[in-house]
Amino acid sequence: MRPYRRHPRTWRRGALTLVILAIAVAAAFPLVWMVLSSLKTPEESMQVPPVWWPGSPNLNAFTEVAGVVNLGRSFINSAFIALVTTVAIVVTSLMAGYAFAKYRFKGRDWLFAILIATMFLPPIVTLIPLYRLTGYLGLNANLLGVVVPNLANAFGIFLMRQYIKGVPDDLIDAARVDGASEFLILFKIVAPSVLPAIAALTLFAFVYHWNSYLWPLTVLQGNTDQYPIVISLSRLLSYNRGAMNTGLVMAGATLAVLPPVILFVFLQRFFVDSIVATGVKG
Repeated sequence: MRPYRRHPRTWRRGALTLVILAIAVAAAFPLVWMVLSSLKTPEESMQVPPVWWPGSPNLNAFTEVAGVVNLGRSFINSAFIALVTTVAIVVTSLMAGYAFAKYRFKGRDWLFAILIATMFLPPIVTLIPLYRLTGYLGLNANLLGVVVPNLANAFGIFLMRQYIKGVPDDLIDAARVDGASEFLILFKIVAPSVLPAIAALTLFAFVYHWNSYLWPLTVLQGNTDQYPIVISLSRLLSYNRGAMNTGLVMAGATLAVLPPVILFVFLQRFFVDSIVATGVKG
């Protein structure tokens, strides 16, 4: 009898699994280290070599953060910025993507090309023009100045346009024959058909604007009552002299990343579906 030999494909799958596992561990390590560090005592945070697992986990750092930063107000500010901009981006991207995908009008392709070109502009290039614009509108030093310039997004329009192109024209024409308005067609027929793309855009937009730092810091002009959580947590850095309060900084960072992580847990199925659908279409 010939000795049993594993199929080469089995070895390749095993090697690929190990590579993916190593990448996942490397990606998750900073997050795990942050959470573990937030549970350590100040003495454990200063030990060399570092202590990987806290000897007596505690939540003291989390209670101390509330004494340094106004967590409630900061979370409300971040939630307002992230939620309003995310909802606006999804709605405007759906409407504009539908127009670019299903309408025929003069200059459509050129206008879409210009829109795509704006995606290549670094944010720092548009910082001063947007700041001047919000000043003319009287929106500086408040949350509206942070939100208004971000109500539409070129990437979101591009993403929705690519997915909406896959919706059958016959389905839309049938709805029009039945007397459905364009808004009814968009939100009752087209939107459910591109739900994975909407979920992916929601996740991208929420995480980006929740973590936004430079633009809110520029617009709010030192108005600390309007600071989002990301900017408020920068105050914790002054408490990190000599690594005595590393746990305090890590506790604040852990609290700040919780909302995006929770949102990803709820939307991960749709997010994966959007990636799979892209691979199938490609």
